[in-house]
Amino acid sequence: MSGPIRLGTRGSRLALAQAETVAQALRSAGAEVEIVTVKTAGDASAAPVPEIGVGVFTSALRDALAAGEVDVAVHSYKDLPTAPDPRLMLAAVPPREDPRDALVARDHLVLGALPVGATVGTGSPRRRAQLDALGLGLLVTPMRGNVDTRIAAVRAGELDAVVVARAGLARLGRLDEASEVLDPLQMLPAPAQGALAVECRAPEHDDDIEVEHLVRTTLDHDPSRVAVAAERAVLAALEAGCSAPVGALADLVSDLDDDGHAVDRILLRAILGTASGVVRASVTGVTDQAEKLGQALAAELLDLGGVPTEESGHPAQPWDEGFR
Repeated sequence: MSGPIRLGTRGSRLALAQAETVAQALRSAGAEVEIVTVKTAGDASAAPVPEIGVGVFTSALRDALAAGEVDVAVHSYKDLPTAPDPRLMLAAVPPREDPRDALVARDHLVLGALPVGATVGTGSPRRRAQLDALGLGLLVTPMRGNVDTRIAAVRAGELDAVVVARAGLARLGRLDEASEVLDPLQMLPAPAQGALAVECRAPEHDDDIEVEHLVRTTLDHDPSRVAVAAERAVLAALEAGCSAPVGALADLVSDLDDDGHAVDRILLRAILGTASGVVRASVTGVTDQAEKLGQALAAELLDLGGVPTEESGHPAQPWDEGFR
C-alpha cells in the first residue's frame, strides 16, 4: 500500500505501549507505521464502566477503522464485546502476556499477610467476588483509574493494596512494584486478560487485503488465539452483563492420545460470582474444540447454580478492564 500503515489506539500510556509493540513488529517486517490516537467514550468519562455502557474503550476505534481513518486497530482483547463486528476482522492475536492478576500492596505485603480489615481497591466485580470468597476479612473498595492512579492510592496510604493485571505492569515496565503475582487458584483472570486483539477492515480492496495479510503473518500466535477463544466462549455463552463477575483461564498442555501420540489439549477453568458466592468448574479437551469447550463449561457453571449477576442491563462484554 502507498503510505504508512495507520495504527489506531487509545491514548493512555498502557494503550500506547501496547500499540508500540505491534508497530515495532510490523516495522521489523519492513512496513512503515504511524500511530494514531483515538479518544474513546471511556477516556472522556469518569463514570463507572457499567454506567457508561458496552464498548466504551473500543467502539470509537472500531468506527475509525471502518471509516478508513486508520488501517489497523489495537485493543486490549478483554475490552472487546463478544459479538463480532461484521465491518471488521480479527487479523491477529499476538503472543499473550502472562494473564494473571497482581497485588500491589503497602510494605510489599503479599495477599495472605494483609491484616483483617485491610482495604483493597478494585473496580472489578470478578476480583471482588474472588477476594470475598477467600475469606480473609478484607475490605474491598471500589475504584477506577489507570495503573498510575491505582498504585498512587497505595503509596499515599489511601488503600492498603490494589489488584491489577500483571500484563499492564509488565508493559509499563513496573512489574517490580508487584508484591505478589496471584495464583489462578486464588484469582482467575478475566477472559482474554493479557492478550491483544489486532483488527483490520473486512477486506474489500487490495490495500485491505495487503494489510490484513501482513498483520496476520507477522503477529498472529495460534496458541494465544486458541486460549482466548475458549475463555471468551465462556463469557459469551453465559450472556453475562458487563458487571458480571466471570473469570476464565485456558492453559494449553501436551498430552498423549490412546495411541501414544502427542496431542495438544486445553485445560479450561472458569468461575462465576453469584449472590451466594462463587461457583467453579473446569473442562479439558482438544484445541480445535476451543469454543465448544467454553460453551460446555458455561453450561456446567449454570448447572452448578450460577446465575450471572446483572448489575446493569448491558449485553455481554468483558466488564472490568478498560483500566488496568
